[in-house]
Amino acid sequence: MTSSPEHHLETVQLRRSPRYGVFLAAGAALGILVALILTFAFHGTDQASASTGVEYSSSQVFGFLCLFGIPLGLALGGAVALLLDRTVGRRTRDVRVDVEHVTTPEG
Repeated sequence: MTSSPEHHLETVQLRRSPRYGVFLAAGAALGILVALILTFAFHGTDQASASTGVEYSSSQVFGFLCLFGIPLGLALGGAVALLLDRTVGRRTRDVRVDVEHVTTPEG
């Protein structure tokens, strides 16, 4: 016993949306880049801290700045993706697709 597929055309709405993971990764990379620039732009590691009396190395300063830069970059990347989703996502297109339903006999 063979089954015959059922074909029919349907109209669906096609909507483009940004890939959130890409925007979050770009935001995190931007946060790391800003932390790296701030680490070497200011020579605050040449002298001891006024409050603790400890002299921090460049890698420690970079790590501390990454603690703030990466979450801020993630938030900025997510906000940009959300704004793009709101503006670009409003434009939808109607597309006709051929839907095929195939049923197989159980046995």
